[in-house]
Amino acid sequence: MFSMALARNGYRVIEADSGLAGLALARQHLPDLILSDIHMPGGDGSTLLRDIRRDPELRSKQVVLMTGRPDLVTPRKGMEEGADDFLVKPVNLTALLNCVKARFSRASISWRVEDQMLAQLRSSVPSHLPHEFFTPLAGIIGLMEILCADFPKLAQKEVEDIHHDVYQSALRLHRTLRNYLLILDLQTALSGPVPSLSSHEVAESIQTGVNEALRLNKRGEDVTVEVKACSILVKSEDLSRIVEELVDNACKFSRQGTPVKVELTVDGRMTIADEGRGLTAEEIGRIGVFQQFDRKKYEQQGLGLGLVLVQKLTALYGAKFFINSQPGEGTRVEIAFPLTSPA
Repeated sequence: MFSMALARNGYRVIEADSGLAGLALARQHLPDLILSDIHMPGGDGSTLLRDIRRDPELRSKQVVLMTGRPDLVTPRKGMEEGADDFLVKPVNLTALLNCVKARFSRASISWRVEDQMLAQLRSSVPSHLPHEFFTPLAGIIGLMEILCADFPKLAQKEVEDIHHDVYQSALRLHRTLRNYLLILDLQTALSGPVPSLSSHEVAESIQTGVNEALRLNKRGEDVTVEVKACSILVKSEDLSRIVEELVDNACKFSRQGTPVKVELTVDGRMTIADEGRGLTAEEIGRIGVFQQFDRKKYEQQGLGLGLVLVQKLTALYGAKFFINSQPGEGTRVEIAFPLTSPA
């Protein structure tokens, strides 16, 4: 019934009779919107949603869940699991079409914002602006739309959650813009003598970077830090930025509950390791200024700019930068900093 109604209104519809079949078709066709019942054979809708959000090519797609049992799965629960909208059956045609129209409109926000920004900025900066600028901005706009439209109906807890999400999106956007401008500044060589950080300053700078990364990732229990005493040649704020970017990437691309380890040995070698999705050799080789690994796959994840910044900063100080990664097993980043020469 839904498919015929949507087709009559100009939408191209692909149908699946189970969760597993739906996931396979979604990976094959990369639809703009995925509409799924929660209770169905071959995997329930909640499992399908989790699989979609874990898939690099599908995680940014709009997903609408439906159920005839709101007593078992509430709309709020569905949204917390990552659904973009939630319909309670029976669903009439008007409600269905309004929902689909709203989801397509929401998905296009980031592209509209990007088009406007590019028109203004193309004359003054390189045109290869990372698309991750617009992902958190689109999130802010979408959440504020919810507040503007439904504020009288929202519970206090829902308003607090939206405020928190807006704040997190704003933090990520601020950091992305900061990193982008910093990369532009790093096109010139470092001037003046490189400061030497004492063992105490090194430990403080590393912990500052870890803390900043954890502001955007609720992974405090997963991250361990072990710093041995050594003095290295690097600015404190740049060491913190390096750690922040690497820990943030490790948290974003590994599952909650898996370890993220930050270590610094006495010879100035820093290692940040995770047990996440990993990188292919091709992806590692394509790290470069304004180069995203695969825009179609990773535009919603921010992968690329942070590693570019780390690479540029380490090169600035003459440090050695290594990535050892296996898809599905995790990533280990090593940076060998120059040590302070003994007096």
